[in-house]
Amino acid sequence: MNKHFRVAGRVALKLEECGVPVSDVLRRANLPSDLFLQTRVLVTTPQLFALWRAIGEVSSDPAIGIKLGTEDRTEWFHPSGLASLSTENFRAAVDHMARYKQLTCPEEMVQHTADGEWTIRFRWLLAVDSEPQPLVDYCFAWMQSIARKGSGLPISPIRIELIHPRTHTRAIEQHFNCPVISTGISTNAIVFRTADGQHPFQTRNAELLDMLAPQFDLELSRSTGSENFLERVHAAIQQRLTGRRPGIDDIARDLHMSARTLQRRLQESGRTYQQILDTARHQMARYYLGNSVLELNEAAYLLGYEDSNSFVRAFRTWEGVPPGVWRETNRAVPLQ
Repeated sequence: MNKHFRVAGRVALKLEECGVPVSDVLRRANLPSDLFLQTRVLVTTPQLFALWRAIGEVSSDPAIGIKLGTEDRTEWFHPSGLASLSTENFRAAVDHMARYKQLTCPEEMVQHTADGEWTIRFRWLLAVDSEPQPLVDYCFAWMQSIARKGSGLPISPIRIELIHPRTHTRAIEQHFNCPVISTGISTNAIVFRTADGQHPFQTRNAELLDMLAPQFDLELSRSTGSENFLERVHAAIQQRLTGRRPGIDDIARDLHMSARTLQRRLQESGRTYQQILDTARHQMARYYLGNSVLELNEAAYLLGYEDSNSFVRAFRTWEGVPPGVWRETNRAVPLQ
């Protein structure tokens, strides 16, 4: 797993266009003042979140994320965006972006199709805090930019689902031309019609895609080949933390090895399965408590605990305080 995000230099240019001083943003985020002067702007998950929090705090516009994520000029799309526009339709473009998220950052694009609806959400694999709201707006605006630029049609989502209410809900609804739902929502998501994915792209360019794809595949193979074994185990456990405690046999199957081999390699790495499981649960617990409306017993269930008391004891061991107390002081606060 690549631990860094690559931030497009275009972000800095658009910040200045929007009247947001880049120097103020970097200073607020405690990032190097020459960050955007580097050839490749690489940041960790905490640094990425700090950058986007600072953007929201420095800007006087609560809809700044939408403005930064909206693009209608092909020449301003970065290579992976150009490759996505070169695919045959919107669904293929999203599949392409999801595949190459593995290349550039510890992030997943999770898709779900049911009852004529196509739900897309972004999952930050190494996050322990909730994603900044301007970053969520940016990601959703970028998705709509791809859809509209590629198809040449005014594609709009069915709805936007947000964990936390926003002060600029009207601006979000006007931009996306759809309602915003923020009651009883556990994850941020953008929901399109399933049929939207089949709109052919006017920007389809098989020749360009053929030119770009081999380089992406080469980088992807290098990234996968050098992936840290413990990180792979950690990621596999997180994938399985959905209502039951994953056993070592489950994870071994996911990693295409025997349980004995997995146990041996963990011992060689100086770690135990239980230690990695605890780390994964701790990380997900912080995410659930700080980033959703889940009740404590619901979080305990998702993390595979038999009862909420077991979860409370484990969390107190990790953080020194009960989960309810931690949530009150760390819950994400909507931007004003």
